[in-house]
Amino acid sequence: MLDHETTSDCLKLIALAMTEDIGAANIATGVDCTTDAIVPTDTFARASLVSRAAGIVCGIEVCQLAIHHFSSRLKLDVMVADGGTIEPQQTIATFAGPARDILIMERTCLNFLGRLSGISSLTRQFVSAVAGTGAQVFDTRKTTPGWRRLEKYAVACGGGYNHRMGLYDAVLIKDNHLAFFSSQLDDPQTTIPRAIELARQWIVANQSELPRGNQTVVQLEVDTLEQLEIGLKTSCDIILLDNMTPALMRQAVQLRNQLAPQMLLEASGGVNLQTIRSIAETGVERISVGALTHSAINFDIGLDWNFA
Repeated sequence: MLDHETTSDCLKLIALAMTEDIGAANIATGVDCTTDAIVPTDTFARASLVSRAAGIVCGIEVCQLAIHHFSSRLKLDVMVADGGTIEPQQTIATFAGPARDILIMERTCLNFLGRLSGISSLTRQFVSAVAGTGAQVFDTRKTTPGWRRLEKYAVACGGGYNHRMGLYDAVLIKDNHLAFFSSQLDDPQTTIPRAIELARQWIVANQSELPRGNQTVVQLEVDTLEQLEIGLKTSCDIILLDNMTPALMRQAVQLRNQLAPQMLLEASGGVNLQTIRSIAETGVERISVGALTHSAINFDIGLDWNFA
């Protein structure tokens, strides 16, 4: 189910999509030149959303919102819910109502379904690739502006996990943060421990304003074993191994097991379907994959009339 914040984002995006298509966010006042010209008013019809490929459905919840809020004369019967597995030529849902409304809502619904099902289906491929290793697949902030909550919802439907939602709900000290912070210190060798210490102090001071309060996660990005060793001696929760080779990751895991076995390790950078298995087998607990959202291909779903 979509949470309150994601539902709010959805309604804004649906309204924008309809305005792009018919010049208004209201099906009664919008214009569809073709449909208005040749389809009789209030002609009843049925049509199905049909998968053209195998994958994981995501976006049905959005379609239901679109119908409920923007085309209430239509009824949508759902056969496969979000997160469900589908095969080619399988019916996902069926519309019933005025043919004009079906034609007007068709592209908006298919655009959401195609984009989100593409993400959920790609995510499932990555999740399947690491099965049995114990590693979990996470998304990133490399999302389409305005679509972040929806795209992260699609990742979850595909079996993946959500990283921080944005800059506001977790601390992730990356290389650019460290480079700037180091330039402000008299002793650059203290950069990492001092940054972690300040982050912890800031969380305590601002916990009432943070979504996770004093449980806000502190994560550190490193790209060398030397940085890792320093980070393992701090109070951070997760260390992100940036662009390390599997061989170097294995050394990192061994070092973590010796110095701070409770700390989680996350791999990131250049992860794809060909490399993720070897990364997972190094022993890291988390693998973040930007491609889940920035490189997913639109999933092929079509609308077919039910004339029988």
